[in-house]
Amino acid sequence: SDGWQDISAHKKMTWRYSSAPNGNIALTGEIDLVEGDGECVTALAFGRTPEEAGQQARNALFKDFDSIQQSFVEGWLESRPQNENLGNIHESGFDLYKVSNTVLRTHEEKSYPGAVIASLSIPWGFSRGDDDLGGYHLIWPRDLAQAAGGLIASRDTIHAKETLLYLMSTQEEDGHWLQNMWLDGSPYWGGVQMDETAFPILVADHLRRINALTGVDPWPMIQRAAGYLVRNGPVTQQDRWEEDGGYSPFTLAVEIAALLAAADFAEQNGDFGQASYLRETADAWNENIERWTYVAGTELARKVGVKGYYVRISPANSDTETSSSTLVAIKNRPLGQNILPGEQIVSVDALALVRFGLRSPEDPKILDTVKVIDSVLRKETKTGPVWHRYNLDGYGEHEDGSPYDGTGVGRGWPLLAGERGHYELARGNLDEADRLLHVMEAQASPGGLIPEQVWDAEDIPSRGLHNGRPSGSAMPLVWAHAEYIKLTRSIRDGKVFDMPPQTVARYQKSKTCSKIGSWRFNQKIRTVPEGKSLRIETLAPAVVHWSLNDWKTTADSKTIDTGLGLHYVDLPSNKLSPRTNIVFTFYWPEADKWEGVDFQVAVSKP
Repeated sequence: SDGWQDISAHKKMTWRYSSAPNGNIALTGEIDLVEGDGECVTALAFGRTPEEAGQQARNALFKDFDSIQQSFVEGWLESRPQNENLGNIHESGFDLYKVSNTVLRTHEEKSYPGAVIASLSIPWGFSRGDDDLGGYHLIWPRDLAQAAGGLIASRDTIHAKETLLYLMSTQEEDGHWLQNMWLDGSPYWGGVQMDETAFPILVADHLRRINALTGVDPWPMIQRAAGYLVRNGPVTQQDRWEEDGGYSPFTLAVEIAALLAAADFAEQNGDFGQASYLRETADAWNENIERWTYVAGTELARKVGVKGYYVRISPANSDTETSSSTLVAIKNRPLGQNILPGEQIVSVDALALVRFGLRSPEDPKILDTVKVIDSVLRKETKTGPVWHRYNLDGYGEHEDGSPYDGTGVGRGWPLLAGERGHYELARGNLDEADRLLHVMEAQASPGGLIPEQVWDAEDIPSRGLHNGRPSGSAMPLVWAHAEYIKLTRSIRDGKVFDMPPQTVARYQKSKTCSKIGSWRFNQKIRTVPEGKSLRIETLAPAVVHWSLNDWKTTADSKTIDTGLGLHYVDLPSNKLSPRTNIVFTFYWPEADKWEGVDFQVAVSKP
């Protein structure tokens, strides 16, 4: 009953069926061109009801076709002057830069300015039922922020500002954004991804730095988002691949960059205490990235010939120090094959530490991690190299080419070639960045659409799968087109276009170190390095009752309100010698009660 298959095989409609059960219904029609002297006009209309769609179609047929066509074309031509001309004609005949800008604009819902959905497609949609309502027809705040970055890169700041306004209007009361949502802001999935709360801050900061925030005050939004980050971070419930929780190098990089950007806004709005607190929190998180996510001396490190590498994600335990040998659950894999030690799982996500300015591209730990990434995740195809999200990824077609059905084999993502191109550019390797830009072009469809994934195994013509060409995943992927635009702009500029300057100045140039060790109920550190103050952070006002000699003598310290929903006090552990124990508990004045539990942190050698 598949009309497309019938026409493809026979060049006309030959199959007849009395019913079409079990599956999606697709309308296939046959037009008698002889009756219309070789011409016909087709009206395609949409509506909330069949009657509304029918009325719209009939109305359109009564209008002059030439004037409608001219109006349509003029609408697109008007948008072109807003984009900087950076493109080149690819061998396919398309200027992928212009196509990519068009893709971004096409995915914006016209009745919700700034609302750019992730894709008009549904991954492996031909195998999905009619009850799969979402697909990628939703707003992901992360993808929307990427689209905003693409618009900024092409100098379409008007529409980039619209995306910021849309984000401002859909922020939750507590400061975070939904994992994904319908256009009106109602939720679809219920996960929390901390990078999706950090990215809107970076969008606002980028627009601020190019003087494109006229008429918009994003500070209230930024303050709420920063408050959510400091109250709930740095651990994320889900990483950017929407699967695992813990310490993610990618999420950490975005969070820290966002806190520094938020500090600039706080300072600009006269709140210097809040600005100082945000920077101190960013410094503390930045200094612990390696402790949380870097491993050394593992079997994989020895196999590749490096000292160590950043892992994909490290699970967090609120009562203990983090260990990357802790087991990690890998989604999209069969039971029995989905639990592995975290030190065995690597990801391209570590490159975000360079992309967002926290680490130099020549940092030895980064260079070693890149070697591991290429050893484990890189694969050559007929159109160029691809990188997988992480090893043992199960989000993709099965080995026989059958569609992803909850399990499968992860394939190469063209947008990751763009991210690698930005890393190479950060290293000063302009030629390699340019080569990877062309790889993205080669992996696009004949019509210039960049897919989510490309098939990286042997050809399976019967399933339409060819090495280095689009797989059955989402196409186009707005995120991928935005990454292509940004890489085009970065190559033109000779530097990474969207690298935040705050992180580079603070951590690469000034080498700023943290002066604190942070203890909180969701992150109970056991030690604080010698020379650092012990910062105790709570979600409510408290009096910290503490002792340095097992309660023989005591002191009381009141917490300070940050204005971000967090309270803190610094205990003078920076003046203590190693092996000194700080014992403390809490009195909660608002509830008029004691915590009833003692906690302990020891001063350790750096």
